Amino acid sequence: MGNRAENQAGGLTRNHDPATATPKDIQKTMRIKAFDAQTLPVNQQVRALLHELTVSVFWPHRESDLELLIAQGQGYIAVDEIGRPVGSAMRFPMGSDFATLGMMVTPPRLQAQGGGRWLLQQIMRDCDGRDLRLNATRSGYRLYLSAGFIHVGTVYQHQGIVGTVPQLDPMPGLELTPTTPQDGTAIAQMDAEAFGADRSLLLSALTGISEGVIASRNGRPCGYALLRPFGKGHVLGPLVAESEEMAVQIAAPLITKCQGKFLRIDTPCQGQALPGFLNAAGMTLFDTVTEMRIGPHRRASEGLVTFGLAAHSVG
Repeated sequence: MGNRAENQAGGLTRNHDPATATPKDIQKTMRIKAFDAQTLPVNQQVRALLHELTVSVFWPHRESDLELLIAQGQGYIAVDEIGRPVGSAMRFPMGSDFATLGMMVTPPRLQAQGGGRWLLQQIMRDCDGRDLRLNATRSGYRLYLSAGFIHVGTVYQHQGIVGTVPQLDPMPGLELTPTTPQDGTAIAQMDAEAFGADRSLLLSALTGISEGVIASRNGRPCGYALLRPFGKGHVLGPLVAESEEMAVQIAAPLITKCQGKFLRIDTPCQGQALPGFLNAAGMTLFDTVTEMRIGPHRRASEGLVTFGLAAHSVG
């Protein structure tokens, strides 16, 4: 996404940067080769267009997966003069001072003309004053660096058809039970401690379409995991625990439920126990993305820790 291409496109100038642009700097239309693209607000009415866009870049989202994300966030979809989707960007507010950025879809023909920067500029304007977090693909990494995002770490995408799940010795004192609606408050509190922001609205939506496991020790909640339909099969996440060993214990019953089925988990875990367990169960490493942030590093590194994301877009 060089400056020359962006200047020729007419959507940005060399000195315009997503982190510093003012509303009057940001154009609602952008010239891309022989046509003009314009942005529309993302809502359920454009879900089919958003799905068309994700299919074009080989993302696995089904329309029902997009329905959930649209309900949780706001954003833009760029369309050309005959209504074809050519890019998207969304924000997902969590609490009063934090948001994640996601659904940053910029096909090659839009990237080459500076379209990714144009969409990022608009979505960052809407997040003014909030700490931000996103998971960057390789193609978007340099753009986010130029916008002021800081490299945090790697998120590992494990997936596959679940085979024989290794048997585990019980962890002394750890009790695992299926989640119930009454666990909502405890799950939200644990998640806020691990994630660093209030995701209670998102979690309420996720628990409504998920089955889960909650862990406790001496009567005190100390971790949880959710499993829901997604993409080619199911996704396991969020996964929160006090240690990597505990994360494996919590995840194991849900992984076992998916034997013979496709399952995915996105984990920032840098250890060996969880990835080793996933690999042994048939969920091999498929891809990676890079976690990035603007503002303080909110995600906990001790105590209750996130071992599995809900989704790339919402962390």
